[in-house]
Formats: sequence, C-alpha cells, structure tokens
Amino acid sequence: MLSRQQKKWSVLSMNTLAFACNFAVWTMFSIIGIKIKQELNLSDTQFGVLVATPILTGSITRLPLGLLTDRFGGRVVFFIQMIFVAIPTYGLAYATEYWQYLFIGLFVGLAGGSFAIGIAYTSAWFEDKRQGTAMGIFGAGNAGAAITNLVAPLILVAFGWRMVPQIYSLAMVIMAFVFWVFTYPDPAQQARQTSGAHLSIATQVAPLKELRVWRFGMYYYFVFGGFVALALWLPKYYVGEYGMDLKTASLITMCFTLPSGLIRALGGWMADKYGARNVNWGVFWICLACLFVVSYPKTTYIVEGISGNHQATFGIDVWSFTALIFVIGIAMGIGKASVYRIIHDYYPSNMGSVGGMVGVIGGLGGFTLPIFFGLASDLLDIRSSCFMLLFGVVAICMISMNVAIRNLRRARGKELEINVA
Repeated sequence: MLSRQQKKWSVLSMNTLAFACNFAVWTMFSIIGIKIKQELNLSDTQFGVLVATPILTGSITRLPLGLLTDRFGGRVVFFIQMIFVAIPTYGLAYATEYWQYLFIGLFVGLAGGSFAIGIAYTSAWFEDKRQGTAMGIFGAGNAGAAITNLVAPLILVAFGWRMVPQIYSLAMVIMAFVFWVFTYPDPAQQARQTSGAHLSIATQVAPLKELRVWRFGMYYYFVFGGFVALALWLPKYYVGEYGMDLKTASLITMCFTLPSGLIRALGGWMADKYGARNVNWGVFWICLACLFVVSYPKTTYIVEGISGNHQATFGIDVWSFTALIFVIGIAMGIGKASVYRIIHDYYPSNMGSVGGMVGVIGGLGGFTLPIFFGLASDLLDIRSSCFMLLFGVVAICMISMNVAIRNLRRARGKELEINVA
C-alpha cells in the first residue's frame, strides 16, 4: 500500500506526462500545417486560422473541464478526455479539404483543455507552501510542444505528414491507460463523494465576478497565449525569414519551446520563494526588452553625406534572433508558473473555476494571436510584425499591473491610517 506521499508524486508525474502528450497533439498543426498550407496554397491568414483552430477548443473547454474536475476528480476526467482526443486525432489523417481540417481541428483542440484538469488535480494533492513548485512541475508538460518539434518532422520525412496524427493518436491511448494505472483519487474528492457535500456551480464561479481574475487572465494571455502562438508560428517564420527547410526550422524552434516548458518548474519555485507578483514583473520587463529588438524589421538606411550617399543595413542574424527567442521562452516559462501561483494565493479553494477561466483567456491568446500574426503579415507585409503585436500586449500587461500595485498600496495606506486613528 503506497503512502500519501508516494501517491501524490506518482499523480504529479502522470499528470505532467499526460499534459505533455496532450500538448504535443495540441500544437501538431505547427508542423503538419506547413505541409497542408503548401498542398492547399493557403495565405498567411488562412494558415493562421488553421493552426489556431485547435487552440480555440482547447481554450473554451478549460473552464467546464476545470468545473468537472472539481466535481468528479481529475483521475476520471483526465482519462476520459484523453480517449476522446485520440479519436479525432486519428481521423485527421483522412481529411483533404480546408474546411475538414478546421472541423476536425476543433475536436483535436480538446487536448488543450487538459491543462485545467491537471492543474486542479495537481493542486488537490499538495500543501500551500509547495503549490508553486508542484504546479510548475506539472506545467513543464508545455515541453510537449518541443516533442512535436522534434518527433513530427522525423515522422513526416520518413512516412509523410498523414502518419503524424495516426502515431499521435496511438500514443494518446497508451498514455491514457498508463495514467489510469499509476494515479489515484485525491483524498478531498473522496471525502466529498462520501459526504455528498459538493460545491455548487454558483459557489465555484462566484470569484469570476472579480476584476482581479480577468487581470490575471490578461497576464496569462501573454505568457501562455504568446508561448503557444510562437510555438505554432516560429517554424514558418524561420522558413520564410532565414530560408531554412522545415526540419531544420522545427528543430531550432526547440530552442524556444523546450526550455520554456522545462523552466516552468523553476518558475514555480521562484514564485514560492520571492513572491509571484515580483516574478511576474521581472518577466514582463525581460520580454519587453527582447521583443523590442526582434520586432525591428531588417532596414536599410541611406544618409546623404557631403560627398555622396552612405548606406547602412540593420538586421538580426539567425543566431542573435534565436538567442533572444530563447530568453523570451525562458521568461514566459517562468511567468506561466508564477501566474498560477498568484491565483492560488487568492483563490486556493477555486483552482478549478478560477484556474480554468484564466486558462481559457490564456488559451484564447494562443488562438487569436496566430490569426493576428497572419493578418498583420498580410496587411503590413512585414514578417516581424508578429513581435510588434506581442510587444504591445506585454506593454498593456505592465501598465495594468502597475495600476493594480498602486491601488493596492493606496488601499493599504488608508487601512493603516484607520488602524492608527
């Protein structure tokens, strides 16, 4: 008989692996979408819609899946979710028309909802002082995007792109059954099931009326939505900007996706130790500086000198660009963990509903941003316009956080004055 300590680490391990498997499926279009774009001769905007479609479903299902997890427990909900995802993933190999890819992609997108299940299930097993670390370890499942960057191109080259969803589907079924064997119902869920004292829907969603929840959602829109959007967009960016082949572009994108996923565990620890708000503020500053540089398009200056014109060209080479993207990925990975640590600080009993809602908003970032990237690219005819958009998003997040901090200090000051009086 395993102890509670052994059970919780087994649950955390399985949660993380299952989330990584789901995330690999969720971002599959970042690789196979490029082949589909070539086959159907899609525009950048159509490509953006294609890769973003699964992200939409994965986003809007996070709240209901979070509520279901609070009600029925993460073990049951996670298992059923993985079986449901495997079916349309396999069917994707047989699509031929653009609308078919979009339609099936909506169901494949349920893979993204796994985050809300796993975060609530993980939170239920760990004490307050280890919440940030535990959720950070679970969130390292974001590295599933790096799995797709590594594995999908190899399958594509060896067997063609249609074999990718077939193999992914089989992997998902295997993961579902391994997950079921090595996980356990959490004690709190068992106690609620025995007593019949379940939280009502009204109680679960009550915190969503607070402006603070939506502000946290905006932060997650950037750190998570921006991460997903770039994970989907970067292979295409490398192919277009630096003339790489798809396999090389996918592998070098791992410099962004892999560390961003793995560093999330460290981000949780930092949030526990230094405070989630302080960590978030540092993350935003780092991203702001890096995005300013990578958003600057290759430019040629002509200066009219005394003896003639002088020409100078400014542009970022592939290695400098990759280094900056690496830093952005690290910062986003830390930020993803710290946002959920601050959610637990304010709403420890509502991780399913509040965490699910914040996940919805963050996931919508992963859905809307690739579409905005495509629109900006088609309208402005500037490839780095995607980073200009992200620069604007992080700037809005920083303004919002600054206002919130000032209001909090003002409120504490007034409270202190009242107590002194």
